[in-house]
Formats: sequence, C-alpha cells, structure tokens
Amino acid sequence: MTVSGRPSIPEAADMTRYLVNRVLGMLLVLFLVALFTYMVFFLLSPDPAVQICGKTCTPERIDQIRANLGLDDPFPVQFLHFLEGLFLGRDYGTGASAVHCSAPCLGYSFQSAQVVTDMIVQRLPVTAVVAIGAAVLWLLAGVIGGLLSAVREGRFTDRFITALTLGGMSVPNYVLALALQYVFVVQLQWLPFPQAVPFADDPGQWFLNFILPWTVLAIGYASSYTRLTRANVIDTLSENFVRTARAKGLRPHLVWRRHALRPALTPIVTIAGMDFAGLLGGALITETVFGINGVGKLAADSITKNDQPVIMAVTLLAAFFVVVGNMVVDLLYSAIDPRVRAGATT
Repeated sequence: MTVSGRPSIPEAADMTRYLVNRVLGMLLVLFLVALFTYMVFFLLSPDPAVQICGKTCTPERIDQIRANLGLDDPFPVQFLHFLEGLFLGRDYGTGASAVHCSAPCLGYSFQSAQVVTDMIVQRLPVTAVVAIGAAVLWLLAGVIGGLLSAVREGRFTDRFITALTLGGMSVPNYVLALALQYVFVVQLQWLPFPQAVPFADDPGQWFLNFILPWTVLAIGYASSYTRLTRANVIDTLSENFVRTARAKGLRPHLVWRRHALRPALTPIVTIAGMDFAGLLGGALITETVFGINGVGKLAADSITKNDQPVIMAVTLLAAFFVVVGNMVVDLLYSAIDPRVRAGATT
C-alpha cells in the first residue's frame, strides 16, 4: 500500500536492496575489468621502461625508470598501487624527484608524458557531442521510420524503408564515412571537412562540422531501431485495446501515437540506454576517419603508438560507461515494471 502517493516501507526496502545489489555488482565488474586489463598490460605488453627510454638508453637508466614507475614490484603490489592511484592518487619516484599524480590517477602517457586523466578530460566533451548528437538522430529516425513502416505495412513506404534499413545495416561505418565525405565535402562542397570549431565562436559552423560524424555514427543504429520499432508497433496494433480505441472512433494518428507507439517504446528505451553507453567503440572509427580529436581518436592513436597507460584508461572508461549505462537502464526498468525488482531481490 501507499500513503499520499509515497511507496510503502516494504516497497522502499525492496528498492533499496535492489539498488545496493546493482551498485555492488557494478563495482565488482569494474574491478574485474581493471584486473584483467592490468594483467594484459603487465604480462603481455613490452617493457614500458625500454619503450620510454628509447633504443639507445643505458641499462642503468632503464632500471631507474622501472623504479620510478614501480615496475620492479611484483604484480599484486603494482595492481594495488594502480587502485590506490584511482581513489587516492599516487607518487611516482622517490625523494625530491617524486611526482604526485592526483586521483583519479591513470598514470602518465609514455609518448607525451602528460597526465592520462587530463588527456581524456580534454577530449571527452568532443566525444560526448558526437555521441549525443548521433543518439538523438538515430532515435528520431528509427522511431519515426519504424512507425511509418508499421502503419504502411506491405505498401511501398514499408518496402522502401525496409530496403533503406538493410542497406544501413550492411555498410560498414568507415566505408560510409569515406563515401559521404567524398560526395558532400569533396565533390558537392556542401559541408566542410570536420574540424575543431568551438560552439561559442560560430554555432552554425560548429553544427555543420558535426553533421557527417553524427550521420555516419547514427545510420547503423537507426536501421536497427527502425526494424525494432516496426516489429513492436505491428504487434501492438493487433492488441485488443487498440481495436477498442479504433471502435470508439479515434482518429488513426491518435491510435498510433497514444495506444500503439507508447507500449512499443519500452524495449526501445532499454536498448537505447545500453547502446548509448557503448558508443565509444563506434566513435573510435568515426573520429579516426574524420580526424575529430575525441576519446575515440585518442584510443586509436594510442594503439598505433603502443601507449599502454592511455589504452588502459580508455578501456576502463568504456567499461565504466557500459556498466553504469546498464545499471541506469535496469533501475529505470524496475521502476516501470516492479516484477523486475521483485525477481532481483528474491
């Protein structure tokens, strides 16, 4: 029971228990990802000290670099120092030459000697713009296209949209990016080649610079969401409550919008949250092709240069977004459907 619209004590206790379980599960997954990533870094990667020092470095200098970075410690000690840096910060080196790295410390780049956390923070807003713009575009295109395809089932509009979605799902991102760039930037010259233009300096130019990255990143997702929306709306249109709404004489657009589309959007919202959390992988290709200095391009450049601290940091960041995104979706879904929460707490 509820009093004044507020949840009862058992319901509040179930929600609290469910939230605690999800947070603990999220922390466990992040810990395992960090452990696995650091194991790969520790066991399979080349010696970082040799990489930092260069080919003409002396053995004494290599030993000094290992000592400053803590690379001469056993693996468990190194991993504990890594976790300490994430939450408390850590010192590299000893004595007067020690350098402090503030929390969350992800180390220093082997190539530029910059703080990895600062490198990611500088580029994260660009990736956020690419991801959010693409997400808005694919949700609008996917939902609208799926609804049109469903209400015109079997007609030319449905077949045309279906053909577009198949094409959008079949063409790889990098091929689509190169093709659109050649057509709209080189041949037609309708759009500029994407470059860093602050929004405050020129909003119009800023928008034009992101049209192609948004489109390339959104097309594949929009195709999937169009097919999903179409299937869900078609299923909903066959339900009894939709037939009742039609029998009452409601206009077709009201039946589609109020009675067919709303129930069909519940699984779409769930999948959208998880897809948005995993956008960093798609942004890596898109940002690299267009030369956008976001986290994705930073990851691609670090892989080619074997800059291990940056690779580890981007991997952990991607895992964090995916895990947190899944947790948020689960919490929203449990708020919509209490059966999810009840099943998780039993």
